[in-house]
Amino acid sequence: MSILNKVKIFSGSASYSLAMKIADYYGTTLGDMTLNKFSDGEMQPSYNESIRGCDLFLVQSTTPPGDNLLELLLMIDAAKRASANSITVVIPYYGYARQDRKDKPRVSIGSKMIADVLSAAGATRVITMDLHAPQIQGFFNMPVDHLDSSVIFIPYIKSLNLEKLVIAAPDVGASNRNREYAKVLGVPMVICDKERRKANEIASMTIIGDVTDMDVVLVDDLCDTAGTLSKAAKLIKDNGARTVRAVCTHPVLSGKAYENIENSVLEELIVCDTIPMKHSSDKIRVLTVAPLISKAIRNIHEHGSISSLFRLDNSFQPNLI
Repeated sequence: MSILNKVKIFSGSASYSLAMKIADYYGTTLGDMTLNKFSDGEMQPSYNESIRGCDLFLVQSTTPPGDNLLELLLMIDAAKRASANSITVVIPYYGYARQDRKDKPRVSIGSKMIADVLSAAGATRVITMDLHAPQIQGFFNMPVDHLDSSVIFIPYIKSLNLEKLVIAAPDVGASNRNREYAKVLGVPMVICDKERRKANEIASMTIIGDVTDMDVVLVDDLCDTAGTLSKAAKLIKDNGARTVRAVCTHPVLSGKAYENIENSVLEELIVCDTIPMKHSSDKIRVLTVAPLISKAIRNIHEHGSISSLFRLDNSFQPNLI
């Protein structure tokens, strides 16, 4: 293979463990780089090997605080100035995706702003997973490969062999995602309709559909404080469900999330390793997205189609970590 087409995978600080797995599945090792820090916290990433003419894949979730995003931007800039052939940013969790519209006066559209900044820094392509709102892809002026965690979660759900499976949307906004799950699994779907007072605070919730004596699986893109999931799970259980589980791609798990999960009626919460876990919990199972992202990198580099990776009838063996 020509050096002009050589793939090199590098990782930022926020996703190092996942990046190592991605590189391993790809059949290579992570590129050598150093993140230098001045005494005041200023960052300066530097590549310790030549990347001239290479196709670079930079792995970094942009979880808050802003240092993770800034580190990625500096990595992109350094790669551009070192004459990389292409710079694909692999952002397993795209932070600020919840700011995708003006839902009230005088607020930012953070996800659009960050898309512009990534482009200005020199990124040429984006790989991400389960955006909070799929239309965020349109905020980018570059190709976006929006991977779907369903190809990881659906095989796991099937492996549970639940007798009376029902898929549940924790809110109306998640209904489209849940409808696809229900369609592929050939089971019914219910919806938990919630009303919020403000962010992370639910005023009321009602359930639309019948869950009596059912094995219910809630499906969502992220779990932040676990308030919605815990309340939805209790509502479902109170309405006669036999068991309640949840699958959420991104384990943001802030505030009292771990406490809420431990005290909830959930049998288990299944998440992906798009964000490193802060703590362990007997109720939380983690599936790796490394095989899926590794396959996407290979197909992109070899100019192959990656549409098969988006199909809900595709599947990757669930790898618990």
